[in-house]
Amino acid sequence: MFESLSERLDSAFKQLKGEGRISEINVASTVKEIRRALVDADVNYKIAKDFTDRVREKALGEKVITAISPSQLMVKIVKDELAELMGGAEAELDLKSNPTVILIAGLQGSGKTTFSGKLANFLKTKKGKKPLLVAADIYRPAAIDQLKVLGEQIGVEVYNEPENKNAVKIAENAIQHAKQNGYNVIIIDTAGRLAVDEVMMAEVANVKAAVKPNEILFVVDSMTGQDAVNTAKAFNERLDFSGVVLTKLDGDTRGGAALTIKYTVEKPIKFVSMGEKLDTLDVFYPERMAQRILGMGDITTLVERAQEQFNEEQAKKLEKKIRQNQFDFDDFREQLQQIKKMGNLKDLMGMIPGVGKAIKDLDISDDAFKGIEAMIGSMTPQERSNPDVIDGSRRKRIAKGAGKEIQDVNQFMKQFDQMRQMMKTMNKFGAGGKGLRALGK
Repeated sequence: MFESLSERLDSAFKQLKGEGRISEINVASTVKEIRRALVDADVNYKIAKDFTDRVREKALGEKVITAISPSQLMVKIVKDELAELMGGAEAELDLKSNPTVILIAGLQGSGKTTFSGKLANFLKTKKGKKPLLVAADIYRPAAIDQLKVLGEQIGVEVYNEPENKNAVKIAENAIQHAKQNGYNVIIIDTAGRLAVDEVMMAEVANVKAAVKPNEILFVVDSMTGQDAVNTAKAFNERLDFSGVVLTKLDGDTRGGAALTIKYTVEKPIKFVSMGEKLDTLDVFYPERMAQRILGMGDITTLVERAQEQFNEEQAKKLEKKIRQNQFDFDDFREQLQQIKKMGNLKDLMGMIPGVGKAIKDLDISDDAFKGIEAMIGSMTPQERSNPDVIDGSRRKRIAKGAGKEIQDVNQFMKQFDQMRQMMKTMNKFGAGGKGLRALGK
């Protein structure tokens, strides 16, 4: 996501490196490259020009203090303007009503149904809500089946009437069902088409008029670039939606939709969705996205994801084991499993400042831990709890059981031993509880 744009912007900023001050000449050449980078990222030329005009005006109006170079100043200005272009601040869902009705709209193939499941999971696990999913796509039986499968995975009821071909009536009945059964959020998944047409627009508009939703979320495939922006305009003119959801941001997207959809329709991006896993839904933070585009990482989101998986009680137990030099393979496997729950591995590493550029050409699979987990799984309970008993013959058995070479086991054992030695060193020098707890996390 945004890799090409990030590289082009980085190249533009390099033109200011070594410069002692901001001047009209060096700013003009840098701004020209920034504009080209945005246009190549599928940003409308007028929007790109307005953006760079603001950047130029701010850059020439700034005085460079001795502690900041012109290139650093330009990065700061571009970051602020990118964040503003994408909405400035995060936009929260309106969940004050009971029940809250959320209408999901968009073209077929944009990821509406998957997003509906992700949103239900998000509201249930992170907001403490009791959501009801509503299958109101009356044309595609597979959409109903897909929603039911998603509902089963997250433990959320799916209201559906397979024989009813009236989407408005299904939505109205679902609301009555929700009120009678204590559901406080109703998520209505509507039908889509391969392209904008009058039948689809009329139907979703009729559902809107009947149920008067608190939120209308327009789901758009970010990989379609400016087509996504044009589709958003058509939907907004008819529905006046309250927010945008960008899906498939982990695909080969140039970023034009994410950068300009807020500017074009004057509606905030509320969520971004990546992958098929139901926990891969993030609130959209313009400031954080701007930082990631510019290679600054996103340490705030990384910490938040870690906090969701690690609780204080677990951290205290781990701290105690580390203090007593009792950290074992069971503890290590548990840490790996929690890291995996945090999301895509390459995406997580890209949130660390400076790491994104270093790994951009690396293919980091989400299965990267499978070999390690297989080796730990091949150990006996005694070996997992007491790594020191693992000798040469045991290593051969572990390698065979995990389908690995003996050198793979030797390398893993060496790395694990180095980690335990580091923990012992922290104990020896009296590292505080907070430091050990942080190491555990």
